[in-house]
Parts: sequence; structure tokens; C-alpha cells
Amino acid sequence: MFNNSTTSVDSSYIRPYRRGKHKIFIGMAPGVGKTYKMLEEAHQLKQDGIDVVIGILETHGRKDTAEKATGLEVIQRTISIRENVTLQEMDTDAIVERSPQLVLVDELAHTNVPGSSREKRYQDVEVILAAGIDVYSTVNIQHLESLNDLVARITGIVVRERIPDRLLDEADAVVVIDVTPETLEERLREGKIYAPEKIAQSLENFFQRRNLIALRELALREVADTVEEEANTSTLEGQNCNIHERVLVCISTYPNSVQLLRRGARIANYMNARLYAVFVANPERFLTKQESLHIHTCEKLCREFGGEFLHVKSQNVAQEIAQVAANHHITQIVIGESQQPRWRRWFKGSFTQRLMELIRQQNIDLHIIATEK
Repeated sequence: MFNNSTTSVDSSYIRPYRRGKHKIFIGMAPGVGKTYKMLEEAHQLKQDGIDVVIGILETHGRKDTAEKATGLEVIQRTISIRENVTLQEMDTDAIVERSPQLVLVDELAHTNVPGSSREKRYQDVEVILAAGIDVYSTVNIQHLESLNDLVARITGIVVRERIPDRLLDEADAVVVIDVTPETLEERLREGKIYAPEKIAQSLENFFQRRNLIALRELALREVADTVEEEANTSTLEGQNCNIHERVLVCISTYPNSVQLLRRGARIANYMNARLYAVFVANPERFLTKQESLHIHTCEKLCREFGGEFLHVKSQNVAQEIAQVAANHHITQIVIGESQQPRWRRWFKGSFTQRLMELIRQQNIDLHIIATEK
């Protein structure tokens, strides 16, 4: 017999076990709007009926950020006193006990006070995720372990608080919060990032224009690398999901291949792209000594340009180039204009036309370079 009476459901329901999902908001520097964006999304989720709480929020006196947190439940921090100084930290145990669907954790790279259960805040996040609770967190690019030395060279500042790179690799989503260096400088001068007495010093040190430009590029590139790796290992068929440009130069026994390779290297450099060169040898034909020397020269030149030289064998040159392009996720192919006699192109069809048909579904741009005869 069914009971038709209604019953209330406790908000701290027991959910089926799963590891929580982790979304990281990353930026090039303080003040880009990572925390604000995180709070904005949290409010939207709360309106959609998701149980959201704030685990830890560091406003740094920013009025807009503090106001954006209004209306969201806050988990009380733990309090400890050391040398007459009151110290507060995120209460991980209280969060796990409260068991919300989503918790917001600011400043992922933060180091906890001595005597805490865990040394780093990201370790607290891992405990929360293991309890099946989703986490939104924030971090700046300079806190990534592998970039520590590079950031020190760029800014002259050694960042002490760092997180392991694997956190980005393991995250379910990584969102870069991007603003221009000009916008960030404007926010700083308006007092939206630091107190007035810190503005001039910040502009002369960490917030120098050249630093911001370099850090912005690091942030965008790091997220692009993460997304590209995920896209290239996905099982989606018929889709080319490349993020980085990759240039493939097609080498032949014609002397103008050296000129072609130089042109391809300039294209790759302009696009900040990886460079590849390929020579497709006919397995039924031996190269002359002069031709072998020419191919060796092209290979050496390719490596001097920082590229990778591929030497493959096939009787179907166009088909092999298309296969190489697919295997290496090529986005740009560079070829020279056809050296075939007109009568051969008439009977067999143009090599360029055959290649274009083969790469049509791969979303690859084809560059046909006019070279000296």
C-alpha cells in the first residue's frame, strides 16, 4: 500500500557516490574578474535550484566582489590564534558535513596556516571533491608550478604559492577570464584591485605593461594546450578540433623546395605554429646522388627552423600527404605550384586538385606558393 501523504526532503540528502566535478577560473593577474565571474555563475545555478555555498571568499576589500556574494550561504571559517594574531581558514570538515551540491573556493594556491590538517588549499579541495561535492575555484597563471621559473624571469618576482600542473589536467573545466592589459591597468588606477597606497607600486612592479602582456599570453596558451590535448584525444569523428596552428611544407626533388621551406617557416613563425616538412618518396624509384643531397639539405634546414622532417614512402603522393596531415593535426599545408607538364595534368588531373579533394573534410588551408623555376 502506498502512502499518499507528502513528506519533506532534507536538504542534506545522501547522494549516490561520485567524485565531484572541478571547474577552475584562471586569469593572468589579480583583478581580471575570476572571483566575480565565479560568483555570477553561482547565483545563476542557485536560481536553477542548485544548492550552492561559499567555502572561502577573499574579496581583498573589493566592493563589487563583496556585493556579488550577497545572497549566497557562507560556511563559517575556522579560527586560530597565533602570537596574538587571529588567523582564519576554510573549514573543510564543515563543508563536507554540510554536503552542498557546489562549493566556491577562492585562491586555490593559498597556503594554510601552520597546524592545519593540510598544507595547501588545493589539498582541501581534493578532499571536498572526493566527498562527491562539486567545486568552483580560482587561480592566477603565475601560481602554476611548471611556469614558476618563467614567471620569475618575466616579472622578476618569485611566486611562493604554487599548485601542481595536474590540477588543470584533472579539472573537468578550465575557464580563462581574459581582459586586456589596458583594462586591468584602468581597474588598478580606479582602486578596484588594491588600496590607493599600493597602486603606484603595483604599476611599477608586477603590473607593468610588458609583464601583463606576457602573463596574458601564458594564460591563454596554457588553457589552449589543455583544451587541445583533450580535443585531440576525443573520439569525435569527422571533426577537426585543433587549437594550435600546424604548418606542413611539402618537399620534392625540385630545387625550389628550399625556397618553399623558407616560406613555410615564415608562415609558421607568423602564426606561432609548429612546423613540419614531408618528403614522399616513390618506393620504386631510387634518388640520384644530387637528389639525395637536396633532400638532406631540406631536412637539415627544417630542423634549423625548429621543425620536424617526415620521410615517408608511397606511390600516391597526394594521398600520403593527406594522411600525414590527418595524423599530425595539420591546419596549413604549403605546396609549390605544379611542375608537371601541361599534357600530364590534362590526362591525370592536377596534383593540387587531388590534394584539395582529399583534405576538404579536414578543414585545412592550402597555400600554393609561386616559386622560381
